[in-house]
Amino acid sequence: MIHPTAIVDPGARLADDVEIGPFCVIGADVEIGAGTMVGPHVVIKGTTIIGERNRIFQFASIGEDCQDKKYAGEPTRLEIGDDNVIREGVTLHRGTVQDASLTRIGSRNLLMAYAHVGHDCIIGDDCIMANQATLGGHVHVGNHVILGGLSAVHQFCHVGEHAMAGGGSIITKDIAAFVMVNGHPAEAHGLNSVGLKRRGFARETISALNTAYKTVFRQGLTLAQALEQLEAEPPLAERDIFITSLKASTRGLTR
Repeated sequence: MIHPTAIVDPGARLADDVEIGPFCVIGADVEIGAGTMVGPHVVIKGTTIIGERNRIFQFASIGEDCQDKKYAGEPTRLEIGDDNVIREGVTLHRGTVQDASLTRIGSRNLLMAYAHVGHDCIIGDDCIMANQATLGGHVHVGNHVILGGLSAVHQFCHVGEHAMAGGGSIITKDIAAFVMVNGHPAEAHGLNSVGLKRRGFARETISALNTAYKTVFRQGLTLAQALEQLEAEPPLAERDIFITSLKASTRGLTR
């Protein structure tokens, strides 16, 4: 299952059925789980742990030293879950000791061609990064997030669950869960209603989230005033996720 032109360090730990394509380079501290396919000309290095049934396409660079100028060769790692699709030319960098020494990508994500995930980023499950979407260092992305092509997220930003950014968006502040943003700089343009419908959210839940969105983004309230109103509402798990994402903001909200 390993092409004769590939260079695989004897210290690498590969499941028996892993496929390694032509001209790949696999480093000593790499671990690759069962059912994973690595296409031609892929470089995987550093302490990089890749789960099962991932598909990595040609010219991807996985687990490379990060581009942070403070990085001085310290041992850091990259962890990737299961069932991800990592397309051509994607770059995924390891973490830094200034954070948790870890970049982590969950499961069932689609990283389209030339997407970039910077050091210390944390990506959840079921996300899509379209072509050339870029994450600066220390970005946290929740589950079910979609980042359009050529979008860029500033370092240390948080993107809440089920959020969506349109193509070419320049994101310099946090994005609340369930919110759709677009523009340069990005601005909020409503609830991600279409995405929620496609994922099977009940009509009543979407309506409640839309009301919560308007409370925060359309009534001219301060964030503290809006939170006070939201927390007075009857309990709703999805609204609690929205509230939690608002409280977690450290860079200010994209509004």
